[in-house]
Amino acid sequence: VTNQLRRKMNYTFKDDSPIFQQLAKALEDDIFLGTYEEGTAIPSTTELSVALHINPATVLKAMNLLLDMDLLEKRRGIGMFVKDGAKERIKERRKKEFKEKYLSPLLEEAKRLGMDKKEIALLIMGEEK
Repeated sequence: VTNQLRRKMNYTFKDDSPIFQQLAKALEDDIFLGTYEEGTAIPSTTELSVALHINPATVLKAMNLLLDMDLLEKRRGIGMFVKDGAKERIKERRKKEFKEKYLSPLLEEAKRLGMDKKEIALLIMGEEK
């Protein structure tokens, strides 16, 4: 199972943020992309720590983050499972983050430049003049 898991998880950890956050983000991506469907189990803390060569406490921290985000549920004695509606919760949160990170600053700058909605729409559609 561990070799299969290692091949399936092509996670690369960087130095810019804590590993538990990077792992939580990678697992969230896998849930969003359908690697782990709603209602199915995700690999155990032990399986993940062995496959990824990271401390089990780090994996547990990532799992707890996903529990707090209401993406996973703990089923006593059997493991962690993707919660129903997790994919939609991820999508809605990411849409909100996209708006805050990209659209709001874009619209603020467009306003400063005196651009109207039509001009902005043409730029977004790649039909700028």
